[in-house]
Amino acid sequence: MTTKEIAARLNLTTTPVFERVKRLEREGYVVRYTALLDRRKIGLPMLVFCDVALKEHNRDFLLRFEAAVVGIPEVIECHHITGEYDYMLKVVARDMDDYQQFMKEKLAALENIGRVQSHFVMTEVKNSTILPLNPSVS
Repeated sequence: MTTKEIAARLNLTTTPVFERVKRLEREGYVVRYTALLDRRKIGLPMLVFCDVALKEHNRDFLLRFEAAVVGIPEVIECHHITGEYDYMLKVVARDMDDYQQFMKEKLAALENIGRVQSHFVMTEVKNSTILPLNPSVS
């Protein structure tokens, strides 16, 4: 929304809204602004969640894995997780051949990879970047 649209919705003038937004940016509440692309329209219809277990878990191996994954464009999210696996990657690909190439040439080429399990998304039920500002407590 534009500053003018926010101001109209809040029944304020644009100046205080602009100043509040700038304060939220300064204080780190607003991290960045971005355009969200439709991955299908840009040729990346396949979405895969990839669980990765490392062979060793010392600090250097973890940091090297994380640094390497950050440099792989197909990996759009990486989360260090608990449980049977160490990391969960969100990966985009054109098709199964493209994903296989990613696995063989990029992920499997990283040192210290133990096990990998892939989960292919059949239907994306919800995909949102909106955070609940007033989460309900159940």
